[in-house]
Amino acid sequence: MISKPIYIPAGRAKEYGDYAINIYTGCNHGCEYCFAPAVLRKDREEFHAKVEPRRDIVESVRRQLEREGITGKLVHLCFTCDPYPMGIDTAPTREIIKLLKDSGNRVQILTKGGYLARRDFDLLDGNDWFGVTHTELPHVGPNSMEPNAAPEIERLNSLEMAWRSGIKTWVSCEPVIDPQAVYHLIQTAYYIDMFKIGKMNHRPSDIDWAAFGHECERLLQLCGRRYYIKEGLRREMEGS
Repeated sequence: MISKPIYIPAGRAKEYGDYAINIYTGCNHGCEYCFAPAVLRKDREEFHAKVEPRRDIVESVRRQLEREGITGKLVHLCFTCDPYPMGIDTAPTREIIKLLKDSGNRVQILTKGGYLARRDFDLLDGNDWFGVTHTELPHVGPNSMEPNAAPEIERLNSLEMAWRSGIKTWVSCEPVIDPQAVYHLIQTAYYIDMFKIGKMNHRPSDIDWAAFGHECERLLQLCGRRYYIKEGLRREMEGS
């Protein structure tokens, strides 16, 4: 049994919500830029290959919610894994969403699982947030930086489906591969309620981050978008 699967995020993770839960032991999307193995001090190959629900995760969440009376909070799913890993039983994700909603909490999802998340849209409402990571990589497969993640088109289609279902939608633009793709998304994706924009981490880049951040903010304000510039990118902008 996990004593406290619901935890208060620290550091940069505080930008995302009041609490968070990591449901699975790893993530099989295999993203080249993934920070989680280093944070968890796990072998990268094992982290991407051995993915299963954490032992007794659903019951552990249930007990903590009851014991601590956690309610009225925004709970992020997930940081060190994806709530919808490919080819894995995601019933625990659905059960945890039910528990959070039944206890009066709000849910914030971040996924690269594409259409897998649609099954749980019936549990979410206008108090919840459904989000995807936007990288605009051209394809998935062995030569991709995201070999087992859902294609970008699936992620954006899922966002639009959530928006049409009355769920609030958001996009995490980080890591940034192509600044032009982010500019295009800001100007065209009417179904995104919130943009959270950062900078690429854990990989060399020749992007002028200050110029990128200022142009994003200009377009976001011009288009009347709700947005949040992450601390790392904001520092680059303020230092220019």
